[in-house]
This record gives sequence, structure tokens and C-alpha cells, in this order.
Amino acid sequence: MAGFMSMLKQSTLVHLCFAISFFTSGLIINTVQCVLYLGLKPFNKHLYRTIGYYLCYSFYSQLVFLADWWSDTKLTVYISDEDMKYCGMEHVLLLMNHTYEIDWLLGWMFCEKVRVLGNCKAYAKKVIQYIPTIGWAWKFAEFVFLERSFEKDREIIGRQINEILDYPDPVWLLLNAEGTRFTEQKHEASVKFAQEKGMVPLKHHLIPRTKGFTASLPFLREKCPAVLDIQLAISKDSKVKPTIFNILNGKPIEAHMCVRRFPTATLPTREEEAAVWLQDLFREKDRMQDSFHRTGSFFTDSGIAERPKLQLHRRPTTLVNTAFWVVATLTPMLYYLMKLLFSGEILYFSIGAGIIFAFYMLMVKAIGMSKISKASSYGAEKLKNGHSPTHEPSAPSVATETAKDK
Repeated sequence: MAGFMSMLKQSTLVHLCFAISFFTSGLIINTVQCVLYLGLKPFNKHLYRTIGYYLCYSFYSQLVFLADWWSDTKLTVYISDEDMKYCGMEHVLLLMNHTYEIDWLLGWMFCEKVRVLGNCKAYAKKVIQYIPTIGWAWKFAEFVFLERSFEKDREIIGRQINEILDYPDPVWLLLNAEGTRFTEQKHEASVKFAQEKGMVPLKHHLIPRTKGFTASLPFLREKCPAVLDIQLAISKDSKVKPTIFNILNGKPIEAHMCVRRFPTATLPTREEEAAVWLQDLFREKDRMQDSFHRTGSFFTDSGIAERPKLQLHRRPTTLVNTAFWVVATLTPMLYYLMKLLFSGEILYFSIGAGIIFAFYMLMVKAIGMSKISKASSYGAEKLKNGHSPTHEPSAPSVATETAKDK
């Protein structure tokens, strides 16, 4: 039985069925979002956002299902009892290291378990809003889309944060302060830049860009009670590498996440001091990552107070939601595709084969965009050219590399 399940999980045909269901459900959800955006939001913004939470949850949780149920990925969280009480109960600005191909998915796993997945948002490149399904969903969910021009982005950040903090339920807003995903090339450029500027080089992170963070803080103080720092680590000796391809093939990944809460009221009010605070935070994160890779613990050699270990169990809602969409989308899609393929007409056969090929290419493209080898070279190029990372607005996780490939 175990051998059959393993073969099933690695079947390209099964993966294609997932892709058909996911992208078809995404287009359906986008259509509903568009209708509500035009017909409901102008008259009842809070109701629009409440319904939008469930639409986004229904879309995102299909990917969380792959991690939780399909691959049986394990996420161990280290968090104090006091900080855990606030999770899912308040607006937060989320800071997270951008190290792995699936760091965004592991973050979504945590968000799903504390009931905020449908209200997860991020700072994203403006071009991403035009990407079908995921980009359109983010556009209707009021993500913070940036233009890489700080003077324009400062105004966008203020306006969008005020909009987001008006949500009726808690929102988690992700800011990847490193600006782009960690690669060896970018790290070499980051170390060189730090040495030239007399800064402390980081071993496991890129030098954070502080402008997006300091521009956000004034708008967060009134309605956003906390900044939540997440440090994510996966053992370098792990037999299963943290990739979307391995998740899709049902291979379990073991990840560790340290979560720390910082009340917004305790953060510096002056822009220069806030920038220093963020740099200091990343030095702490770097020590935690280094300690984990050497000792297996975030706390042994980092100087950070140890936090209790918490194993958050997977919830059946992601399983039920995915099963619903599989039945609702695959039943009619496969029926009509089979009719086209076996119609006996070359034209209809070609249409059916073309549709299947299009879904297959969408799946391949989506997997490819998550690979570290496809990561944007933006960060490395900026550092090579001598531009300070403190003068660039920060961008998000899964979105950053997506725009590069579009």
C-alpha cells in the first residue's frame, strides 16, 4: 500500500489533475472577486473584505494541503506562551528570512493554523498583479504593490497600510526586508558591500533594506500592535530538500520556525533609529540561524532566550476544501476533455490536447518560478553597482521571483 501511495504521489498525471483543479478554481475565485470588487466594495467595504477572506483562504489552502496532507511536512514552532496568545488576534507586520524555495508555503502553514491565512498580505512588485490567478487574487485582496521607486512607493505604502488596517479581522502583512531570496551570488555581493561600508556582514542573510520598514512604521503605530519576527530554518543535512517539486511528489520536509513578537510601541520613532533596530534584528536572526545549523537549536549559541517547542497539528479544513475543488472542477473538466479527445474529429482532439498541454505548462512554469536558480538577480546587481540596500523598498516572498520570469 505504501508503495502504491508513493507511486501515486509521484505521478505526473496526478500532478496535472492538481494543476487543472488549482488553476480552474483560481479563475473561478478571481471571477467572484471581480464581481464583488465592482458590485459590493463601493457600498460595503467590510462585507467585501469578510467574503474576500474566505475566497483567498479557499485558494491558498489548496497549496497548504499539499504541504500538510499530501507530503506530511512537519513544522515545529518555537514561541512563548505569551506571544502565542496574540497570534491570530491582532494586525501584525511580519518579518521573515527569505532563504528557501518554500519559505512562503511554510509561512502559510503557520498562518493557516492560527486562522489568518485568508488575510495574509505582502509587499509585492506592481507587475505581479497582472499574473492570472495568484496575481489577480492579490490585486483584489489589496496587497501593497510597489514600483521600485521609493518616492512613489512611500505614498503607496502609507495609503495601502491605512486601507489594510481598516480590515474587520486581523491581517498579517509580510515584509521581506532582504528584498530578494538568498543565493550564494547575492550573499557574496552583500558581504562585499557590508565590508566596504564598515557594516557587520551576515553569514546566512542578505543585508536588510530598511527604507520599506521605516516608511511603514509611522502608519502602523496606531492600529498595528506588533511586529512579528519569524526565523525559519531547515537542516542542511535533510535528505529531502525544501522544494515545491518534492512537496508535489509527497516527500515530507521538516522545518523549524522561531516566532518573536515585538510591540510596535516599543520600536524607535525616529527613522534612523528604526533602521538601526532592523539591522540589529537581522544580526540576531543571523546568530539564531548559525546556532541552528551548528547545534540544531536556535538558542544554544545565539544569546536569544529559549522558547517552548510547539507542534501545530494540521487542520481538516484544507483537506475538505481541496477535495471540494477537485470534485467541482475535475468532474466537468475531465468529462469535456475526454469528449474532445475521443470525438473522432481532429479539430476537437487538437483543442482538447491543447487545453491539457496549457495546464501542464502552467504547472511546469509555476514550479520553475519557485526555484532558487530562477531567483531575481535584482539584489546582486544593485549591490554590485554600489547601491545601498537601505535605499530600496522591500519586496515580498513568493512574488519577488515571479515577476522576473513573467
